[in-house]
Amino acid sequence: MRGPNRDYYLKKRAEGCMHVQAVIALARRRVDVLWALLRDGRLFTLHPPVAQAA
Repeated sequence: MRGPNRDYYLKKRAEGCMHVQAVIALARRRVDVLWALLRDGRLFTLHPPVAQAA
């Protein structure tokens, strides 16, 4: 089964990152999402909110 996390990991590996570097990059990405949720006071939803067109 493939998902966005595995695809991101495989992309990092294809860029030449070693396993540990790719896992750290993936963890950093998760932390960034958690930080944004805490900063904005939102709950996690599976599908991100759609931005309204001006």
